[in-house]
Amino acid sequence: MASATTLARNTGSEDFAALLDATLGDNTGFAGSVITGKVIRIDDDVAVVDVGLKSEGRVPLKEFAPQGQKPDVKVGDTVELFVERYEDRDGAIILSREKARREEAWTNLEKSFTAQHRVNGVIFGRVKGGFTVDLGGAVAFLPGSQVDIRPVRDVTPLMGSPQPFQILKMDRARGNIVVSRRAVLEETRAEQRAELVQGLKEGMVLDGVVKNITDYGAFVDLGGVDGLLHVTDIAWRRINHPSEALTIGQPVKVQVIRFNPETQRISLGMKQLMADPWENVATKYPVQGKFSGRVTNITDYGAFVELEPGVEGLVHVSEMSWTKKNVHPGKIVSTSQEVEVVILDVDGPKRRISLGLKQAVGNPWDVFAEQHPPGSAIEGEIRNITEFGLFVGLGPDLDGMVHMSDLSWDEPGETAMARYKKGDTVKAKVLDVDVEKERISLGIKQLQADPAAEVLDRIRKGDVVTCVVTKVEANGIEVKVDEVLTGFIRRAELARDRADQRPDKFAVGEKVDAKVTAVDRAGRRLALTIKGKEVEEERQAMQEYGSSDSGASLGDILGAAIRRRQAGEE
Repeated sequence: MASATTLARNTGSEDFAALLDATLGDNTGFAGSVITGKVIRIDDDVAVVDVGLKSEGRVPLKEFAPQGQKPDVKVGDTVELFVERYEDRDGAIILSREKARREEAWTNLEKSFTAQHRVNGVIFGRVKGGFTVDLGGAVAFLPGSQVDIRPVRDVTPLMGSPQPFQILKMDRARGNIVVSRRAVLEETRAEQRAELVQGLKEGMVLDGVVKNITDYGAFVDLGGVDGLLHVTDIAWRRINHPSEALTIGQPVKVQVIRFNPETQRISLGMKQLMADPWENVATKYPVQGKFSGRVTNITDYGAFVELEPGVEGLVHVSEMSWTKKNVHPGKIVSTSQEVEVVILDVDGPKRRISLGLKQAVGNPWDVFAEQHPPGSAIEGEIRNITEFGLFVGLGPDLDGMVHMSDLSWDEPGETAMARYKKGDTVKAKVLDVDVEKERISLGIKQLQADPAAEVLDRIRKGDVVTCVVTKVEANGIEVKVDEVLTGFIRRAELARDRADQRPDKFAVGEKVDAKVTAVDRAGRRLALTIKGKEVEEERQAMQEYGSSDSGASLGDILGAAIRRRQAGEE
């Protein structure tokens, strides 16, 4: 096409306006409008376009492609361009493909905004507070809160790929467009939710994605609707916090446990899709069987031990140690510790197993009884002294008691105890081991023979013995027999005549004869009577010398008996 200058030269300046109108029609003010042109060649990084005006236009190739993509243009293509200026100082027309696309895009976007239709765009940049989106030539702002239904930490996977958006606001005069991806997702989610809820039934197995994790469980996105996966339904094994087994964004397969159509609350389970480890648990873990396990939790009343994933038993605090009483379980075991336990009871329906920790190591009293039967001698350190005896250490966890009465054959218990102090090492004899009561009785005096044993073997009830008064009391007198055996004569047994039943008639060191009425071998004591001896002597004298009815006086009879006895002694 001839240029406007050439036309003016040939026809005269007065005909220029008419010729220009003939060439361009009435559109002489086309700067700022969109026109159609044809690509006639490509020079380096620009495309030369014939738009039917006074000269060709030159458009940078980068304007023929969206941000970050290669230009898709070739010779012969027909394209729409925006006329920025009709003629610059060099006489060239200034064209823009990008602005043409933007104008076209704005027109289409306005139609979509008015009709509330979704538009497609590509996230290509990051700005303060959000992101930039290419809507087919028009640049829109995507606030960070409108990217997704839940906060998204990394938007990189979304960038560069086409996404549907909803236009929230647009102002052509200011060139502002605000879009939302979240609104599209919520709308889609609502549709999916309605479809899913309509066909939802208990027992269904669904695929989901972990959306959020709390202390009590995890919320799983089932594709438009959320369900709660409680921490107790994640696995058969004990899980203290859901984060031990799940992560946000993790795909999971779950089963609908409960569904309330009115509240639309959905309870989910994962362990229900796994084999129940409690089936045939009584067969796998018979009573009295010994097994290894791991401590998973410690409480004030005991410790839980995992025998296998999903199967736990409780070791009550009373079953943790034979010797450590009233001790917190945390002082005996620690979390994650591997321990050996014995099965005490199994209740399959209630999913309860009672375990014993102390039973796995054996009863130390049984072990002691086997190694130290009654009569054997031991040696230990005095760990404690009480008002009734000594406690002697017999190992790390065992004590034996020496009662004060078993300290000495001759001394009173209080006197004998004064000779011992805490930390002393003593020898003792095992007297008894009571496994049920967890008691070990020891004796120190039993290491030596009982000096009164021979006397006890010789004396019988009814014998008359000679005693030495060792103590005079208000209710009787205490005596010694053969210097080793203690006896006691009660006040009423001091004489046949009541008037003579006075303890003060006797003096310490005085010898008296008395009859044995009882023998306490364990206590090494005798019960004696002088009155009984006198009555017995009177009876025998009456039989031998006659009775008072024959004319003899009682004094004569007793006198004769006494004289005869004295003669016999001489």
